[in-house]
Amino acid sequence: MAANYADEINRRRTFAIISHPDAGKTTLTEKFLLYGGAINLAGSVKGKATARHAVSDWMEIEKERGISVTSSVLQFEYDGFCINILDTPGHQDFSEDTYRTLMAADSAVMVIDASKGVEAQTRKLFKVCVMRKIPIFTFINKMDRDANDTFELLDEIEKELGIATCPVNWPIGSGKSFKGVYDRNKEAVYTFSDTEKGTKEGETTEVSVAERDKLVAIIGDEAADKLYDEIELLDGASAEFDLDAVRSGDLTPVFFGSALTNFGVEIFLKHFLEMTTTPLARKADIGLIDPVENEFSAFVFKIQANMNKAHRDRIAFMRICSGKFDASQEVRHVQGNKVMRLSQPQQIMADERKILSEAYAGDIIGVFDPGIFSIGDTVCMPKEKIQYEGIPTFAPEHFARVRQIDTMKRKQFIKGVSQIAQEGAIQIFQEFNTGMEEIIVGVVGVLQFDVLKYRLENEYNVEIRLEPLPYEHIRWIENKDIDLNKLTGTSDMKKIQDLKGNPLLLFVNSWSVGMTLERNEGLVLSEFGRN
Repeated sequence: MAANYADEINRRRTFAIISHPDAGKTTLTEKFLLYGGAINLAGSVKGKATARHAVSDWMEIEKERGISVTSSVLQFEYDGFCINILDTPGHQDFSEDTYRTLMAADSAVMVIDASKGVEAQTRKLFKVCVMRKIPIFTFINKMDRDANDTFELLDEIEKELGIATCPVNWPIGSGKSFKGVYDRNKEAVYTFSDTEKGTKEGETTEVSVAERDKLVAIIGDEAADKLYDEIELLDGASAEFDLDAVRSGDLTPVFFGSALTNFGVEIFLKHFLEMTTTPLARKADIGLIDPVENEFSAFVFKIQANMNKAHRDRIAFMRICSGKFDASQEVRHVQGNKVMRLSQPQQIMADERKILSEAYAGDIIGVFDPGIFSIGDTVCMPKEKIQYEGIPTFAPEHFARVRQIDTMKRKQFIKGVSQIAQEGAIQIFQEFNTGMEEIIVGVVGVLQFDVLKYRLENEYNVEIRLEPLPYEHIRWIENKDIDLNKLTGTSDMKKIQDLKGNPLLLFVNSWSVGMTLERNEGLVLSEFGRN
């Protein structure tokens, strides 16, 4: 049975694109789609009123601010491969969403701005990749602008991120003097004519470095001399290319180019597809689940409400880990212990949808969620009962009390806050012993408060007022038998509970955590919640 769909699974490549905001990640994503024929004209990321918005940014607030705040999923065909791109938010306030998305990817493409190098957010996201041990491919973008010294950029990646680098190609100049790239494997130089923005046409010339006179005629004496010197240095200094080291996350292949002018994008895509893996086996409670040998299974890594204003629906995004998904078959929702059909399975291209009858390991599908799925849930065939590893919940670092301005809209308010919380972007808590009268929201990054306010107003027609609270530390109580009323804390401690009734503690100062543990013998506190 597996043989029928082994070929389909093996031609799939599923990767996430990560970067600091403004490194050009969304532009690069669009150019991939352009080469795959998925779109005909790339959009403008930051909008003049007339410009098209980026394909992968669909939420209204994203269009207004020109930043990605949610991860979107894009699928396209290229050169016999079926490619699933998970586009992630670049802003650090949304790193939790990026973390969950990386759980669904088999590799990551890290986009770095050539003039800025490794930025704070790149560092944070990279640590997530290291935790997952996934292969990382680096695209150093914006070579059409003045860039930092190329050797220094590589040095910075190695020092800051603790990973060896192997340049697959090498830039010739930058900014106005950016002439093209040298392909180390083919020992040839590729030069380019500036392409029209948004189209893939443009002329690329290939010249062997052995043909010095021909090369000088195209790039000039000075650029040629510099290139020959750098090739010599490179061959002596850089790490050898080792595919096993790449696949174990210890070596990153580095590419240079300009997503805006389209130069180096297709070269990168071709190399990347050769180096990256087919869908990988995944760890479950019964051991490793092989994508081809095992029957259908998947896990939920993201839930998004109101992607389509006309339908006011909730979509659960699932990464298929093994086998073939058939829309007509029943599956088991393991956590809910319920056998069911997945409703309206669809492939989502930003906010456009296509109903699916089948999909394979490596694919990402969206299914209608009537409110039963949680992030980290597993679905599998009815006879099976496997469970994939849960996705940890990040501890919020900022808290605010939320009050609705119009008390007559209580029902919409509770519904809106609860649905947005189920997506994992915010966490909601109640004051201990007060029920839903007092709602406290916790977020990883303060920008999430703006998104909450915006979405409640625009999607649920509810206005709110946020009152910031001074707490910065949250701890889940691991003891099941604890009596919160008898707990002795510190003056800056607050007792709260989550929506499932689990007790938690908030603290203003970190030292209060230790003091509370000392005062309550046997108390066990944890920094992570569990989905």
